[in-house]
Amino acid sequence: MSRRSSLLVPLKSIERELICPICAELFTQPLILPCQHSVCHRCVRELLMPSRDDSFSTDAGSESSNPGSPRARGPSPCTEKLERLVRSGSISSPGWRRSSVTPRVTTFPCPGCQHDIDLGERGISMLFRNFTLESIVERYRQAARAAVAIMCNTCKPPVQEATKSCMDCKASFCNECFKMNHPWGTPRAQHEYVGPTTNFRPKVLMCPEHEMEKVNMYCEVCRRPVCHLCKLGGSHANHRVTSMSSAYKILKEKLSKSIHYLISKEDQVRTQISELEVMMRHTEENGQLAERRANEHFEHLFETLQERRTEMLRSIEQSRSLRVERLRAQVEEYQGMLENSGLVGYAQEVLKETDQSCFVQTAKLLHVRIQKATESLKTFQPAATPSFEEFVLDTSKEELLLKELSFSGVPAPPVIDLSRCRVYNEGLIHWRLSEDSLPTDHHIVEFRKLGAEEESRWSATERVYGCSTVVSDLAGDARYAFRVKSCRNGVFSPCSPEVSFHTPPAPVFGFLFNEKCGFSAERLQLSKRRDSVESVAGTSFLLAAERVQTGSYICLDYIIGDTGISHGRHYWAFRVEPDSYMVKVGVASDSKLTEWFHNPRDTSSPRYDHDSGHDSGSEDACFEVSQPFTLLTVGMGRLFIPKASASAAGDHSSRVLPMPQRIGVCLDYDAARVFFYDADTMRCVYERPVDCSGTMFPAFGVDFSELIGRYLLF
Repeated sequence: MSRRSSLLVPLKSIERELICPICAELFTQPLILPCQHSVCHRCVRELLMPSRDDSFSTDAGSESSNPGSPRARGPSPCTEKLERLVRSGSISSPGWRRSSVTPRVTTFPCPGCQHDIDLGERGISMLFRNFTLESIVERYRQAARAAVAIMCNTCKPPVQEATKSCMDCKASFCNECFKMNHPWGTPRAQHEYVGPTTNFRPKVLMCPEHEMEKVNMYCEVCRRPVCHLCKLGGSHANHRVTSMSSAYKILKEKLSKSIHYLISKEDQVRTQISELEVMMRHTEENGQLAERRANEHFEHLFETLQERRTEMLRSIEQSRSLRVERLRAQVEEYQGMLENSGLVGYAQEVLKETDQSCFVQTAKLLHVRIQKATESLKTFQPAATPSFEEFVLDTSKEELLLKELSFSGVPAPPVIDLSRCRVYNEGLIHWRLSEDSLPTDHHIVEFRKLGAEEESRWSATERVYGCSTVVSDLAGDARYAFRVKSCRNGVFSPCSPEVSFHTPPAPVFGFLFNEKCGFSAERLQLSKRRDSVESVAGTSFLLAAERVQTGSYICLDYIIGDTGISHGRHYWAFRVEPDSYMVKVGVASDSKLTEWFHNPRDTSSPRYDHDSGHDSGSEDACFEVSQPFTLLTVGMGRLFIPKASASAAGDHSSRVLPMPQRIGVCLDYDAARVFFYDADTMRCVYERPVDCSGTMFPAFGVDFSELIGRYLLF
């Protein structure tokens, strides 16, 4: 009991690592996807074949159905839960496809990273079982059950508690039954046994593509174990592989170092956890305060709207009453013009007066009134208009403002994306905004030249409405600092952290790969834009390889730029894929290229290429005299400095440098020197004289005995 209790404590803390991201329950027979995430076998089957009943059963599944198991899953994951995950977007992806005609699909999104997983024709059978994870889950179940013991599978009643399990028999035994079933002197005595368990993993991991072959190598490209048939003629034939023991040693060492580092930083982690908890508390308090303030602002808006509503309705009511009174008075006036009523009736009675003096005295004022009524009749005009157009509200602007109503906080500063920035004669600057950043109106890019008198003066670009811009007129061989700030409603954000770039030491030389001079379409694959090239294995090479029995077989295929250099200083940059085996980069004269391209090739010679850097003695010689070419070797993530460099002579470690992400070359034709740079930092890694007696071309050599050489021009 004490042993199991001590085991439960650490395993309990890793429970979230043992949960399937699809069914949210403990893994049952987990499978490793190509993206290295794991999911339950049954969950994958229901994703790929949702219309079929899964009758697949496993020992682990039957064990997990024990009511004493933690987070025990039912006999099958609920399809409704999978559908709910799809509808909620947790595993939604264009790659997840169903067909009403054929229920089987081969593509689905990984629930962990959302990358599309294409299992191909073999489907689930191409996936490895994650036996390590499965064993950890089983230990977790056993530790959580604590008092529930594993019983002997062969005992007659009363059944005894098992003391060991046989991995070959796939059964658990008590001491007596184990001795009876594994007698000394028999092959059974050689069986492998462990402590009591219900997880019987195979002793040897077999290749899913070649079921009769054991995996004994590790593919560094696909990051998965493979067998020798996979490397010889399977899907991993052109991939770089290493021995399983080497991969085991390297990965275990890396994992151990990472774990040791995390453990050594435990105090720092606890401090950061405390800081995060304080931040969580402050976030709760500040969030509630922000809600109260926002509610107060809206209440104030409601009060203001209510006041304006009352005032405007009062104005409308007053105008309506006044107009109605005027129209009513006009109606009464016009009613007096009718016969036997009002003014007309009174005038008719006055006409009956016979006394002249009395008639004249009364009729004079009456006549004036009659004339006014007559004129009013001729020029009829209502005393008031019934239209209330002046009281029509146009609230479109206010509605737009209310829709755009947002917190008037300062926008978050942008972040310059170094991976997408390029600085040559002009600077292409990219930046990005944080996910929770407020919408912005525009951006301003500021830059200044460092190490000069004008270092303190920042220059600014025009308003930029996207997330990238081009800064022109940059001086050569100079360092510039850049920063970006965003603007919203006239309020600028703080500036982004400054980043600095070094411009090339010479004007940029533009060229593409030459598809006519020396280019071998059988061994080199050129992109349509002629800005990238990749080596491929041709039929003639494969046939010639049959003649090679022993020795070092290295052969290069060259490709050059389509533009030559005959004067001045010029700079260009490119990128070599980090998994390339061996490539050459540099410059060569037209005469040397003619010699390389027109000499007959003997592809069966193990020492054919005298300029490859792999000749016998070529690495031991130091040439201080200038030659009509200079090529630098890169490959396997490294850059190799020739011994001709005085600084590198005699020191092997200083000759091997990490391969830069981008490599720059500067040719000073007039000074007859060539320089190689780390194009991101503009640090010169190597220089030497070169014979510039003819036209010089950018030159690249690819080892076509490997299918991994690749260049990208920038």
